[in-house]
Amino acid sequence: MSELTVLRVVELKGRVRETDVATPLGIAPEAAGALLSDLATAGLVVRAGAGYRLADAGRARLAELLAADAATVDQPTLAAAYDEFCVVNADLKTIVTAWQLRADGTPNDHSDAAYDAGVLARLGELHARVLPLVHRLAEIAPRLARYPARLQHAQDRLAEGDTMWVARPILDSYHTVWFELHEDLIQLSGRTRLEEAVAGRAH
Repeated sequence: MSELTVLRVVELKGRVRETDVATPLGIAPEAAGALLSDLATAGLVVRAGAGYRLADAGRARLAELLAADAATVDQPTLAAAYDEFCVVNADLKTIVTAWQLRADGTPNDHSDAAYDAGVLARLGELHARVLPLVHRLAEIAPRLARYPARLQHAQDRLAEGDTMWVARPILDSYHTVWFELHEDLIQLSGRTRLEEAVAGRAH
């Protein structure tokens, strides 16, 4: 597992325990713990309560690694694929909003099974539409290779009826994985979240 991959997970999540790293990387918690311990020994992460966060040296090291990685990506091809992603991203935002709020702006208390089923069906349709694009993005930028499996895992849990996998932050939920993918695409494209927010594309 590359240093870049692990440091990026820590950065995206802010503060991590072993399982927070193991899940997105598809490895055992024990293996994740060993990776974090090695990074701590190298001074790249530091203890934060029961977990770890990036040290200043780790943040600087990650910036170097991210820049080097982005330099290997075919930027015109990535830009075209990112434009496609932004179209689907707008749909995903609408779906997540519908999951959280009813049409009249009141919170969705999930007491209307038919309403929730309709929102989940829309998410399932979006997933089928976006998954080939995410696979293509992973071919353009190999660092994104875990995202198709992570999105599929969340969708599988939803298909089994566990609706916590729509947007629960402490899980590798659909919304959580999507947000992290979007963050990686912003970074790989040489953009900033502020620029994307101004353009109406931030998640």
